[in-house]
Amino acid sequence: MTQQKSNKAALYILMFNMFIAMGSIGIIIPVMPEYLRIFGAAGQVLGMLIATFAFAQFVFSPIAGNLSDQYGRKNLIIFGLILTGLAQIGFGLSTEVWMLFLARFLGGLGSAFVAPPIMAFVADVTTYEERGKGMGMLGAAMSLGFMIGPGIGGFLSHVSLHFPFYTAGAAAILASILSFFLLPSTKPNAAQKMHKQDNLAKQMVRSVHMPYFVMLIIMMVFSFGIANFQTTLSLFVTEKFHYTPGDIAIILVVGGAFGVVVQMFVITPLFNRYGEMKVVLVNLFIAAISIYLILFVSGFALILVVATIFSTATTLIRPAVNTLISKLAENEQGFAAGLNNAYMSLGNMIGPALAGILFDWNMNSPYIFGAIILMACFFLALIWTMKKAPHLMQPDSK
Repeated sequence: MTQQKSNKAALYILMFNMFIAMGSIGIIIPVMPEYLRIFGAAGQVLGMLIATFAFAQFVFSPIAGNLSDQYGRKNLIIFGLILTGLAQIGFGLSTEVWMLFLARFLGGLGSAFVAPPIMAFVADVTTYEERGKGMGMLGAAMSLGFMIGPGIGGFLSHVSLHFPFYTAGAAAILASILSFFLLPSTKPNAAQKMHKQDNLAKQMVRSVHMPYFVMLIIMMVFSFGIANFQTTLSLFVTEKFHYTPGDIAIILVVGGAFGVVVQMFVITPLFNRYGEMKVVLVNLFIAAISIYLILFVSGFALILVVATIFSTATTLIRPAVNTLISKLAENEQGFAAGLNNAYMSLGNMIGPALAGILFDWNMNSPYIFGAIILMACFFLALIWTMKKAPHLMQPDSK
């Protein structure tokens, strides 16, 4: 009973850390278009900044996940939070465009040492049957961070455009201090310690032979698709409808709020009744339709509704894929979480860079392309499941 309480406490601390990490990203979203104007930058630079962040995640996530299998999760999480905080402060202090790119790279490096160990930690403190619930709670913390972050960012931007970055940095450093004192240390088991540390190239090659490889591809393609929406939404509504940072914050906050409610109260019953794969398929289809519909709606209320539908669908997909990968990973939770984050980062790296270029060419094109990518991901997942893993269409597929 004591161990059960300790695991539950650890899960709450991990949720708090993920909330702070995601909130520190969300807090800067509403101010980015205006902030980049200080440097004379636009959509392409925004896309490349996000891609730089994702590139660092891609390179270092498998390394961080593997290290967490060998040496435990706690110290890596603390290091990642500190680096994330310093990178955010550095972004706010930047005076040249190259400094922005350096700060985003360091931020991605910090994130790489936060997300995979946290996901592996959740697997450590939950049973196989509770894995979906644990990942759903972690996903809710992520969504809550994205929900509250933009609202705070829009409010803090009234102080100055730099102030949200300083606040985000301070919050991440505070989370690292709390983790040092409150987060329990975990000891890797013998199977985890025996796993040899490979370089990134070898890990990516090895991933092809993993039973969850197609799930990794789905995560990459799905991340690539939604990056087109997330990267350019603030630019799109600013250019087309002249929305303010406060307006953008409301859109993101409402979408995030629905995501939190769904992940806290709906996702576990959905997993239990339909299984994770059906949740993935249905919401990939909904996401593809809703990202395309954003081009045909006008008026704040309709844009809010369509953006919220898209946000809710995507918040269901990610924990479902995370759960499937974790269930198939067995004793290599850190390794699998690192690969998961790396493939997600690969999509996040290519998607924003391309979205920024497409936006500067035609503001509608990222959403058309994003819809095509998400629909392609839907058919990839459906065909693979029906041919290779039909058992995943049923709940409790162990």
